[in-house]
Amino acid sequence: MFLRFPYVAALYDSNNHPFEYWDGTFGWVSGGDGISWEQGVIPLRYGEGNSGDTAMNDQNSALARIDSFPYRHRLHEVMSTPVLTGLEDIPLAEAIRRMDESRVSSMVGVDAQGRALGIFTERDLLRLLAANGCEVLKRSLGEVMTRPVAVVRADAFVFVALGKMTRFGLRHLVVVDRDRKPIGMVTGRALLKVRASHALVIGDSVDEARSGEDMQAPIAALPGLARSLLAEGVSAGQVTSVVALTLRDLTARAAELAEQAMAADGWGAPPAPYAVLILGSGGRGESLLVFDQDNAIVHRGGPGDDVWYAELGRRLNQTLAEAGIPLCDGKVMAGEARWRKSLEDWKTEIHNWVFSVENQTVMYCDIFYDFQPVWGDYALADELRDYAIEKAAQSGFFLQYLARNVAQMDVSLGLFGGFITTNGRLNAKKYALLPLVSAARQRAIRAHIAATGTDQRYDALREMDLLHEDDHRDLIDVHEVVLRIMLEQQLADLADGIPATANIDPRRLDKNTRKRLRWSLGRLRVLKTVCGMGG
Repeated sequence: MFLRFPYVAALYDSNNHPFEYWDGTFGWVSGGDGISWEQGVIPLRYGEGNSGDTAMNDQNSALARIDSFPYRHRLHEVMSTPVLTGLEDIPLAEAIRRMDESRVSSMVGVDAQGRALGIFTERDLLRLLAANGCEVLKRSLGEVMTRPVAVVRADAFVFVALGKMTRFGLRHLVVVDRDRKPIGMVTGRALLKVRASHALVIGDSVDEARSGEDMQAPIAALPGLARSLLAEGVSAGQVTSVVALTLRDLTARAAELAEQAMAADGWGAPPAPYAVLILGSGGRGESLLVFDQDNAIVHRGGPGDDVWYAELGRRLNQTLAEAGIPLCDGKVMAGEARWRKSLEDWKTEIHNWVFSVENQTVMYCDIFYDFQPVWGDYALADELRDYAIEKAAQSGFFLQYLARNVAQMDVSLGLFGGFITTNGRLNAKKYALLPLVSAARQRAIRAHIAATGTDQRYDALREMDLLHEDDHRDLIDVHEVVLRIMLEQQLADLADGIPATANIDPRRLDKNTRKRLRWSLGRLRVLKTVCGMGG
């Protein structure tokens, strides 16, 4: 068996000889095909006994040579557009004529709502003609296309597409929006043109996982991946996006497995549409290397349906815990009744939060208002978000309460600019990230901005002329400085066998980095007031 390891470019046998290599255009080829094995490929050892510390060392060695391109860029940057689509009932001859006119090698079959169902390619045509002759042209697109079609979201990183193309041996991958409507296409050849080097293949082991145990490998690989990407010059913000995307995918897969297992165990299909939400830093796309579960469920069912969603939430949380994502100490999880509600009950809860403000409800809002749907009915999640933002924006007292809360947050700088620490450490989450993130959230809600990422919220405020360009630049810079210092501290602690936390040791920083951190905290002291109270 192969070691479950999501970062693969070459496979080696037990004698340390490469026997397969992935080329993004031609797929897996053997070591006897004249491939040069010295051009930046990543080894994956073969054998039953490759586990434990040995496996981890192999992973870290591989990650040390990662090409960062697939982690820097998202699919909407590299996909080809527009994508050619056709209803599944059109004649195949018509589909081929349109492909020829458009000078493309594939057509995506869609349903009446425009959602991707299958794909038909030139290779499919050659295969059908060879087997059936011209008679096949009388059939419909839906009869001959390959289904279901492999798809990937446009906001996914390139490494996700590369992994999926590897696992399924695909030459084409359809890029879709959140409603599964095709908006672009990527091919192995196109990706090679974008990056003129041997493609790094990232196996999508999350999609392959059948249990929480199967999900442990990508989680265990995150520190090594983060270290490598930082060394490659990838921004800390991009690294935290990669970590957050992994957590989102894991949560989605855990929900999918829970739903499948419930059907097999006699629970039946979902009683009504629902969506699984990831909250907090995972929803913002800003996850560091210390995380736990923050998730919720919204559904269209009635009171009698809660037992089904409760079981789904329980299984979801259990699977993620088995994967290595700890249960939330504050019980912000879909398995808890407070975080599992119908849409109408969520609306009632949100109304109570914004019109009966308490410190505890503000803490709930800090987590909830950053949510992103990862599984299920995305339109349902959008409806919930629209209501939540609209209702919060109507309550001047709620917005003022949030603003005052931001303005009162400390930044852990002494009177003469020294760092205020406890046992030599500074809680960077509490004294740097929290005011920065909270200020962005408060201003975004006030301006009816749906974005959840901190930088994206500040970008939107700048575009609306609600934030001065100098303040915008400094806020983005402060965010990057703090994230990078926290990531590097967590990696250093993990390397020393110390559990990673949100606490940093200013003494380990070089002179220039300490200066940058001191500037960041000082600037944040001013900017949080401007953003929190300045309206």
